[in-house]
Formats: sequence, structure tokens, C-alpha cells
Amino acid sequence: MKYYDISPPIKPETAVFPGDQPFEREITLDMAKGANIGLSWIKTTLHIGAHTDAPSHYHRDGAAIDERDLNYYLGACQVLDVSHVGKRRILTKDLGDQAITTERVLFKTLSFRHADPFQMEFTSLSAELIDHLAQLGVKLVGLDTPSVDPADSKDLPSHAALHRNNLAVIEGVDLDQVPAGSYKLVALPLRLVGADASPVRAVLII
Repeated sequence: MKYYDISPPIKPETAVFPGDQPFEREITLDMAKGANIGLSWIKTTLHIGAHTDAPSHYHRDGAAIDERDLNYYLGACQVLDVSHVGKRRILTKDLGDQAITTERVLFKTLSFRHADPFQMEFTSLSAELIDHLAQLGVKLVGLDTPSVDPADSKDLPSHAALHRNNLAVIEGVDLDQVPAGSYKLVALPLRLVGADASPVRAVLII
């Protein structure tokens, strides 16, 4: 089976929103020091690397991540190259003649460098684009930046559009090496009870 792993590595240097909890891993038992097993624990924001937001992240009545239907995160998907847009919200007109053919759409923006410290400027989605995609039957949107809204947005209109259309979202994937085209997406969240998000191991099967 051929696939693209679109999950950035998670490590202490992995960029997170300023003020959010970076990744930490503590080793409690180390075989190199004579322990009979290796054992460790982690501390991190759930919004790290490739991750999916639960509706409870952006709406007080939204479902937690353990309540989400896994069908959102499994199935036919297309990658659209919108790297020409620049570091602003993607509008419906920016799609040009790229037809929407699947229920899951990932936007390749190339506007965020995953290996670097957090960058405040990156491409995001417009609420009108999310509404448009929902009307076409799309049930999951995603992109290769930390958020569907700009980093400094307070009212979060694109997150609000996700909620009113009951769309799922994947943020923070790495699409640098992925050509535009059709794939099968597998990006399952952890069953974290009551949680507002979950990291995912996202792959695109060719």
C-alpha cells in the first residue's frame, strides 16, 4: 500500500500557538538505566501537529471529540493546491476551475513551515468558502496550517461556519510533498472523553 504520512513529527520543538502547552515527554522507566521496561508520560496541548478540533472547542453546546462519528475522518478525499492565494483567507473564487469531487477536502497552502517556530501569518479559510463547501456535500475540511482562522482572530468566523454546517476539521497537516489529487484519508482522533480536540496520525492512501 502506498501512502503519504501527512502528520508532522511531535516533539518539544513542535510549534504550538503562543501561550499553549508545548509537547513534553518524561521518562519514568529507562531500560538503558537498568529498568525491565521502557515507560514514559507526556504533557501537551491537544492542538498540536496534525489534529482535529471538536465542536466543543468553538461552541459551548458542541460535542466533545469522543462523541464525533469516525466516518468524518475515513474515506475519499481530495487535495487542492491553493498555494497561489498567499497568507490570507481562501475565498470561494480562489478555487477557480478546481471541482469539488469528494466529501473531504484538504487545502495545500504551503504557507506554514512546520519545522520552524510558530508563525503568526498563514493562509486560513473564509466562512463563505466553508458554507459553499457544505452546500456541495463536503463534511470535512482541512489545511496545512494551525487554524482555519487567522492566528489573531477573536470572533473565529470560520470555526463558527464549521459548527453551523456540522463539518469536521483537520488542521496542521503537512502537505508539502503531496500532489493535488484524489486519495483516501485516514485520520482518526483518540477517544479522549470530554476533550476539545485530538492529535491524529493522518495519512493519505494513494
